Amino acid sequence: MKSYIALFRGINVGGNNMLPMKALSALLEKLGAHRVQTYIQSGNAVFQHEEENGSQLSSRIGAAIKESHGFEPRVLLLELAEMEQAVAANPFPEAEAEPKTLHLYFLASVPKNPDLQTLANLKRDNEEFRLIDKVFYLHAPDGIGRSKLAERAEKALGVAATARNWRTVGKVMTMAKQAN
Repeated sequence: MKSYIALFRGINVGGNNMLPMKALSALLEKLGAHRVQTYIQSGNAVFQHEEENGSQLSSRIGAAIKESHGFEPRVLLLELAEMEQAVAANPFPEAEAEPKTLHLYFLASVPKNPDLQTLANLKRDNEEFRLIDKVFYLHAPDGIGRSKLAERAEKALGVAATARNWRTVGKVMTMAKQAN
């Protein structure tokens, strides 16, 4: 049995693509997941599954949501070690004291030609960012809602991404550790 952390993109945002966590848990269990736990409505789940191929499982989950709810969110599956590595590599440890200002964008793959210059041109004076492997770190003290950098990060990186603030990353990682 393999443990997975599932990060769903684009569910329960602004009244669109509604998928209650209870329904998500039931859907994952129907697909063979065990010990399913969810965290907040934005789409975070921890579970165990016999499937060894995370990419195939991710596709199956997305297709099942489309069939049952009429939309197909991006589903990024991580293993605990990947989440732990992302946390350990945080280049902005001083931002951890204000967890809502530090965001980790988990990327579907390592960007081949990221446009970091565009992001540097968009950033505010107090914003900082760093790309490390498949994680884009953004420290935005004024929040990401007003950040032009946050708004355009995925396009400039050139790969699919889903972002979580530091608090959510910590909670989901703790859940995954307890489930192991």
